[in-house]
Amino acid sequence: MIYNWWSCFCRAANPKARMEAITSRPLLLAGVGRATQHAGQTTLYLTPMHAAKDKVIAMVENIRRALAHSRHVAEQLAQTSPWQAFVVYVVARITKKLPAWLIDDR
Repeated sequence: MIYNWWSCFCRAANPKARMEAITSRPLLLAGVGRATQHAGQTTLYLTPMHAAKDKVIAMVENIRRALAHSRHVAEQLAQTSPWQAFVVYVVARITKKLPAWLIDDR
């Protein structure tokens, strides 16, 4: 099975179901974003403009968790890239099993 990046992104947002591109793109891309920088850190503020605002907020939070987990794990493992860790995390969320090397010990 081959996935493109949008499919991985959507499965990170909603690991319980597949989302078709024709419906998921307007849902997840309908928003206004603003980036602010302070003390060397960039913060991204997103304002969803879709009627299903609560669903979008929950999906963006799932994506944030997946990316944060990938960044945390990739720092600990020298031979793992953040994108590889992201894809493994998404697949593990779909199959409900995280590999031992990806378990967060925090």
